[in-house]
Amino acid sequence: MKSFISISLFASIATAIWPLPLSYDHGNTVLWIGKDVQVNWSSAKVGFITYQNSPDSYGNNESNGGSPSSDDMVDFAIKQTYQTIFENGFVPWKFHPKGWEEPSEEEATYVKTIHLNLLQADPKNVAKPLVGQVDESYTLELTNEGEATIQANSTVGILRGLTTFTQLFFKHSDGGAYTMLAPVEIMDAPKFMHRGVNLDVSRNWFTVADIKRTIDAVAYNKMNRFHLHVTDSQSWPLDIPALPDLAKKGAYRPDLIYTAKDFKDIQYHAAIQGVEMITEIDMPGHTSSIWYSYPELISAFNVQPDWDTYAAEPPSGTLKLNSSAVDSFLEKLFDDLLPRVYPFSSYFHTGGDEVNKNAYKLDETVRSSDSAVLQPLMQKFVDRNHNQLRSLGLTPIVWEEMLLDWNLTLGEDVIVQTWQSDQAVADVVAKGHKALVGNYNYWYLDCGKGQWLDFDPSVSDQYWPYNDYCAPFHNWRLIYSYDPLSGVPPSLHHLVLGGEAHMWAEQTDPVNLDRMIWPRASAAAEVLWSGAKDAEGRNRSQTEASPRLSEMRERLVAKGIRAEPIQMVYCTMNGTQCQLGLT
Repeated sequence: MKSFISISLFASIATAIWPLPLSYDHGNTVLWIGKDVQVNWSSAKVGFITYQNSPDSYGNNESNGGSPSSDDMVDFAIKQTYQTIFENGFVPWKFHPKGWEEPSEEEATYVKTIHLNLLQADPKNVAKPLVGQVDESYTLELTNEGEATIQANSTVGILRGLTTFTQLFFKHSDGGAYTMLAPVEIMDAPKFMHRGVNLDVSRNWFTVADIKRTIDAVAYNKMNRFHLHVTDSQSWPLDIPALPDLAKKGAYRPDLIYTAKDFKDIQYHAAIQGVEMITEIDMPGHTSSIWYSYPELISAFNVQPDWDTYAAEPPSGTLKLNSSAVDSFLEKLFDDLLPRVYPFSSYFHTGGDEVNKNAYKLDETVRSSDSAVLQPLMQKFVDRNHNQLRSLGLTPIVWEEMLLDWNLTLGEDVIVQTWQSDQAVADVVAKGHKALVGNYNYWYLDCGKGQWLDFDPSVSDQYWPYNDYCAPFHNWRLIYSYDPLSGVPPSLHHLVLGGEAHMWAEQTDPVNLDRMIWPRASAAAEVLWSGAKDAEGRNRSQTEASPRLSEMRERLVAKGIRAEPIQMVYCTMNGTQCQLGLT
C-alpha cells in the first residue's frame, strides 16, 4: 500500500532543489528509500552493472596516476549518494511549523531501483574538458511506484542527476530516509559552462582536507571548476621537485607545503566529482616568495617602508621582465609542473593581475616604468609562457589586466578572467575573447571584513573607519542579484563562459573557511547554473530562493561543511512571516 501525505500540511517546506532545475514537477506522495536500493548502471562501454546493499567496495578516490575514468566517476558518485542520503541526511524540522509530525513508515512504499542510463559515449577528456565539450544536462524521473531513472548524455550529467536525487530525501528522526515529493520529473541543464570557486591558499595555509572539503561543496552545488590560487607574494607552498628550494624556503614553514602526492590527490579528488581543477601560478607580479630561493630573479623585493609604491600588497616584488635567467627558471618550473597538471585539466592560469610598473624602475634588466618600454617586454614574457603551455597541451587563462591594461595580443584560445567591473567583461568580449566574470563588487567573498593592514598613527585618521576597498560585506542576496551578462550585447553572450566566486585569504584560514564561502557561493552557483533571470526575463526572486538556500545550507552542514545560516529558525518555520512589504 502506498503512503500519501499532503504537501499543504507542510506549507513552509522548501521543495528541494539547489541550484534550481530548468524544469521541475513534483507530487505529494511519500516514498522511503533503504540501503538495499538497487542501482543499475548502463552505458555502451560497460554494458549493465548492478550495485546493491554496500557501496563501500567501490568508488576509490585515490589516483592511480591518471585522470579518473567514467566508471570511476560513477562508482564514486554512487558511494557519495549512499553516504549523503543514509549518513549525511538531516531531519527537516526547521522547515515545518511547530507541532509538525513526520510521515509514518507504516505500510510505506520504497524506492526499489535507481536506473542510471548513459545515452552516448563520453568524450575521451570527460574528466578534464574544455568549456562546452561535455554535456552536463540530465533528466530525472521518480515514479509513485519507487522507480527512479536518471538519463544523461555524459557521465558528468549522471553525476549532476545523482546530486539532485539526494536533495529529494530527508532523514527521519527514527532512522531511514524519505521524500514527500513523488512523483518527480526534472529536466535540467546549466546556463553557463564554467561555474567555479577560486580559493587562495598562499596568504594563509589550508590543509589538504580543507581543500578537499571545499571541492566536495563545489561539486554538491553543481559547480564544475575549482580554481586553486596556489602561490603568491606571501608564500610558495607548492612543492616543485625540480626546484625543491621554492617550497622549502618560500613556504611559511618547511612542513606547510603541498607535496607532489598531495597535489595529485587534490586534482583527482576534484576530477572524480566532475570538477576540473585549474591551477594558477600568478606572474610576473605576486611572485616575491620566489626571492627566498632565487633572489636574482626578483626586483623590488620587500621595499620598506613604501612597499605600496611597488605592489598591491606586502611584500613587494616581481619577476624581472627582461631576464634570460627568469626565462630559464620558468621553463624548468613548467616542465616539472604542467605534465602533472595535464592528466586532470585542460587549463592553466598564468595570472597577470596587479603588475606594478614602478617595480621595473628597480629591475636592472629594464630600469623603466614607461609603458612604451614595458609593453613589448610583457608581450614577450607572456608569449613565452603561453607557448610552453600549448606545447604541453594546455590552454592559458589570464587576468583581465593583460588584455585591457597592457594591451597584449593574446591567442584566440586564451580565456580572460575579469574581476574589476562589468565594463571589463564587455571590453573583453568586444575584443573577441572568451571571458569569465567575477566582479569584486558582487562575487568577492573576502569583502567587508575591514582592513587587515595596520596604519601608522600619523595617517590613521585618513583611513578611519578602516573599511576594506570592497566593503561592505557581500551577503548572499547581493551575490544572487548579479547578472554575469550585464552590459554584454546579446550577440556576444556566447563569449561569456561563466564565472567564479573568489575567496582571497588575507583574513581567512581553516577556522573560518567554510562559513566565509558557504552558502554565499551557493548563490553564485545557482546564478551560473540556472541563470540570473527567470523564464519571464525577470531577476530571480530572493524570496523564493531563501527557503531553498536555507535547506541547501542544512544539507551542506550535514555533509560536514560548516556553512553559515541564512535566517533564524523562526523564519524557515513560518513561511513568509519574516518578509517585509508583504501585502
